[in-house]
Amino acid sequence: MTFDEFEPDGPLTTEQLAIVQKLTPEQLAQVDDALLSNCCDEWQKVARVVGTTMMNDSVRLENVPDIFYSQRVQLLVKEGSLESKGNLKFMRYSEVRLTNSDAIKIAK
Repeated sequence: MTFDEFEPDGPLTTEQLAIVQKLTPEQLAQVDDALLSNCCDEWQKVARVVGTTMMNDSVRLENVPDIFYSQRVQLLVKEGSLESKGNLKFMRYSEVRLTNSDAIKIAK
């Protein structure tokens, strides 16, 4: 699949970026934990993981869009907590799953 005909997920607006920069390390950790808890060892669309996480009121952040959560998924991939396939700049066209070590931790 080529992505030439699609626009990648946009960057955060200036206003959204200002809100995100005020998040505490604890809030970021809660979001990351929620994202990981909505993943499994099967491939899932990033958009599904993000949407499911955003429906959880305990981690839903006021005025913070899905793009922020998608960026957190990208960070979790970079850190090795998640594996990905596809282009993560397109959350509808990319998938993630837990790495083997994280799948074992969550199962316990």
